[in-house]
Amino acid sequence: MISIALKMLTGNRSKYLGIVLALAFTAFLTTQLPSVLMGILQRTYSFITDVGTGDIWVMDPKVQYVDDVKPMRDTELYRVRGLPGVEWAVPIFKGNIRAQLPDGTFQDCILVGLDDATLLGGPANMTQGSVADLRHADGIIVDYDGSRTKLAKALPGQSKQFTPLAIGDLLELNDHRAAVVGIAKIGFNFNSLPVIYTTYTRAQSYVPAERKLLSFIIVKVKPRYSSQQVIRQIEAGTELAAYPTADFQQNSMTWFIKKTGIMINFSIIVVIACLGGGAVAGQTFFTFTLDNLRYFGVMKAMGTSAWQLVGMVLIQALTAGSIGYGLGMIGVAISSYFMTGSKVAYHLAWQTPVATCIEVLVICSFAALMSLRRVIRLEPAVVFKA
Repeated sequence: MISIALKMLTGNRSKYLGIVLALAFTAFLTTQLPSVLMGILQRTYSFITDVGTGDIWVMDPKVQYVDDVKPMRDTELYRVRGLPGVEWAVPIFKGNIRAQLPDGTFQDCILVGLDDATLLGGPANMTQGSVADLRHADGIIVDYDGSRTKLAKALPGQSKQFTPLAIGDLLELNDHRAAVVGIAKIGFNFNSLPVIYTTYTRAQSYVPAERKLLSFIIVKVKPRYSSQQVIRQIEAGTELAAYPTADFQQNSMTWFIKKTGIMINFSIIVVIACLGGGAVAGQTFFTFTLDNLRYFGVMKAMGTSAWQLVGMVLIQALTAGSIGYGLGMIGVAISSYFMTGSKVAYHLAWQTPVATCIEVLVICSFAALMSLRRVIRLEPAVVFKA
């Protein structure tokens, strides 16, 4: 029966290919679109990932996500350092600044100030120079992609030809001289702005003078303490907010999901792709079953039970679904090879292909159920009709 069911499925090549390709397209889209969404959401907390050190982030209680910087007084740093469970605590400055390029044009950038003594929180992947070079006079580190795109230098006499920013080049940050001492490879941020690293003290001199300039405090927990113990100490002793790194990442992503239309827009597109591909595949499979009712009638007249016919339809549906899903995942693997690490926001989590597999099974099962009603009620006499 299985071999007969498969021969019936592949006998009509055009409809067989239509079912498989519709399912493959559905599987491809409903895997790719959530992966792009996850890539975008990951960029909402890329700054936290790039810092990559410490156990706890301390901030003003009104901060909702990582870009919602509400500065604190520098004295808060010493209050945090004095708590029993804190092994070390370093300041981080994060703000926006306008950089003047060598050709006189301006570019908005993200400015990050690192602790002068330790330089903790600096970029881990340096393509040129080192984080220690920030101790040089007026030293800054520029992110790799920004140095090649928005901060690239125009060639002399060429308004449309550019060369990447390199070590030794100079920028002006709020009328202050800044010398490039390193190029770092970091994650893409949500706003696609170039990132400039410098020391905490130098960052304070670059930005307009304000009473409060401390953006975040990064805390390392002592070995015999838990993160929750230290968080309670910080919140009780300073009245500041403190979160484990993973929780702060989740808070930032959740804010963008709830407060922006990203999730709604992508959800609509995914649902449309799912319904469109599923409808085409389901309708094609239903038509395929109707075209084969005569053959089902012959088998029923020869003594094949209704449940055996049901099994044949289910085998056909699951076979088409498996092949369609497999082809879709091949397409996903090829596209993810080129998209991972590129400028395209993309992150393929293992849950996404699993969810897509369940979706394809649901589509195939629904199409099979629609067809089974006709197969079960089929009268063997249909084979004798003209």
